Amino acid sequence: MLRFPALLLALCSHAIATPEVDSSNIARLHALMQPTAEETKWLQIPWRTNLWQARMDAAATGKPIYLWEMDGHPLGCT
Repeated sequence: MLRFPALLLALCSHAIATPEVDSSNIARLHALMQPTAEETKWLQIPWRTNLWQARMDAAATGKPIYLWEMDGHPLGCT
C-alpha cells in the first residue's frame, strides 16, 4: 500500500533538484531574481501620498484620481 507514495516521492525528488550555488553561477542567479524593466514600470508613476494635494493637482490639470486604499498595516494587511 505504501509503495506508490514512496515511488512517487523518489521520482519527484529527482525532478525538483536545485543547482548548487557557488561563485561560478551566483551572478547569473542574482540577475534572474532582479525585476525586469517591464515589471518596474509602476515606479515611474508620480504617486501622491497626500490626498488633499492630489485632489488639488487633479483639479488643476483636469485629470482623475486613482485611489488605492486598503485596511490594516501595509506590512501585514488585515
